[in-house]
Formats: sequence, structure tokens, C-alpha cells
Amino acid sequence: MSKLAKGTLFGRVHDFLKLYLPKQRRLSANTIRAYQKSLELLFDFVKNHNDVNLSEVTFEMLTADTVAAFLENLEAERGCSISTRNHRLAAVKAFIAYAAAMDITAVAVQTEIKKVPNKKTDAVIAVEYMSEAAISAVLDQPDSTTEKGLRDRCLMILMYDTGARVQEIADIKLGDFRYGKTPTVTLNGKGGKMRTVPIMVKTVLHLRQYISIYHEDKFDKPDSPLFYSVIHGTTKPISDRRIRDIVKEYGFRAREKCLEVPENVHPHLFRHSRAMHLYQHGMDLTLVSQWLGHSHLEATLIYAHADTEHKRKAIASATKPGDPMYGKLNPERFTVSDEETLKRLYGLK
Repeated sequence: MSKLAKGTLFGRVHDFLKLYLPKQRRLSANTIRAYQKSLELLFDFVKNHNDVNLSEVTFEMLTADTVAAFLENLEAERGCSISTRNHRLAAVKAFIAYAAAMDITAVAVQTEIKKVPNKKTDAVIAVEYMSEAAISAVLDQPDSTTEKGLRDRCLMILMYDTGARVQEIADIKLGDFRYGKTPTVTLNGKGGKMRTVPIMVKTVLHLRQYISIYHEDKFDKPDSPLFYSVIHGTTKPISDRRIRDIVKEYGFRAREKCLEVPENVHPHLFRHSRAMHLYQHGMDLTLVSQWLGHSHLEATLIYAHADTEHKRKAIASATKPGDPMYGKLNPERFTVSDEETLKRLYGLK
């Protein structure tokens, strides 16, 4: 492999993250952060793997074996899912492809990294979600007689009602709401895609109470962040990390009172839970897909899979060995394949 000039690697990293992704690809800040995190994790691993300082990491160290070891480390040490592992690999390959396009001497590195395959996932992807009782238990935890409790409950109610991603909640501004007979909020989703979702009247009541306290002097400032932090006298939108901490804290409290609450409650669990509850209450899967802001219907099929498995387990637990139906329990009868579900959704069956 021919040598690349010293310092080329991080120069390319800078241009990739600061120029190529935002200005040429026009990707959202959230997507760019995902690329940034993937490369940061990779270089930290390579640095330790080669026992060098970060500034000494070079293109030549990015071998297929090293990247494969990095991916295995993500699963074994950091507990990442196969899906996250594959996303990290996609980000690494995208950067290497950019570097090869900018400098022909990096083509050899690209050829090397192409040898690293994605890891296959199970045919049926499990989706974690909370029961409606668990959701209620978590939402009951904040003390709404205090300003902090009022804010935290409003935040979690809005998160559940809209099924918004954590960054979409953090990005909401006062001017994103439309009130009236059919209240809505506009969310800024992945890739800069915007979608408008309805919100319940009860949610509006919580919002108005929250806004009257936290935004009493900002009703004419539509660009003000709905949820914010004041740091050294400067108002900034609440961070996704702060939202995660809030949700985790109340999830821990709720579990002491309701065993249906999972050990690890995180923002995306609210999104999964709301989508699953809507599906279980009869909303068509295509509408759930649009409501979630999925680009492809296939991404929403996990809720059909999860709900079918949930029903199968419920039937199994309710059917005793002496029951005439016990011998007829067959998990395959309750397994939905992607193709079968799609055919039904498309009207082919």
C-alpha cells in the first residue's frame, strides 16, 4: 500500500465532516453527528490497538482486520446491536470512499475496507416497547407542583404523544405548534425532512400550563426553543443528553412501583411504545409509518412482528398442558414474514 502524506487522514476527516457532508450532501446536523461519532470511535480504537497517540493514526492503520476488530469490539465491549454495528461500518466506508475520491492514493485503503462485510441480522427484529401501564407509571413520577416536575412531565407527555425522536423534541420551537380544533406540531426529522403530527387536547393543556410558566415573556418569539437550559446566562435548546437523563431518572423511580417498566428507560422507547399502541388499537401500518416519518414502509414492519410475537406468547401462557389446544400451538403459525405482511399491505392477498 503506497504511503499517504503525513497529516492527510485528519485533513480529510475535517473536510468530510465540515464541508462535504453539510455543504455537498446537505445532511442534517443529527446525521453528521452520527458520522462524527462513528469515526471518533474508530480512531480511538485504532489508537489503542496500535498503541499510538491520536495524531499518529494513519490511513495505513485502517486495514480490514483492524476495522473488523473494531466492529467486534462495538458489540462485545460497548453492547451495540448488529444494526448499530452496520451503521458504524457504513459511516466508515462513506468516509473512505470520500477520501479515495479526493486522493487516488487512498483507493488502496478503500479496496481494503470493502472486504469488511455487514453482519446479518435475525430474520425477525425484536422491538422493545413499554406497556400502557408502564407508560402511565413513568408519566406519574414527576411532581407537577414544582416547575421542574411540570417541565419534565410535559416533555415526556409530548414525547409519547408525538412519537418524536429525542432530537426532534429538543429542536421544537414555540412557533411549531398550531392550536385549534385539530392541534398539531411540526417536527424536524432526519435528513431535514419535516412532518406535521396531531397532538391530543390533553397534551395541549399540559403545554399551555408549561408555556405560561417557562415562556410567559416569549409568546411573540416563535423561534424560542420549547424546552431549554440556561447556561451562564445564555438560553440554549435542551440537549438530547439532558432529555435522556430525565427519562432515565423517572424510569428508575417508576420501576420501583410498576414491574412492567423496563430496567433501562430511554427516549426512543417512548417512540416505539406509542407506535405499538397505535398499531394495537387499530391504526393501519401504513399510517403508523407516515406518522413516524419512516422513508420506507419496511422500517415499520417491526411493530407487526413484535405484536404477533406478543400475542403468540400470551396464547402460549394461557394454554395449559392439559388443554386440547396445547398440542396445536405452533410458533410458526404466528410468525409474520416481511414478504407476507407486505403482500397483505399492498392488497396482493
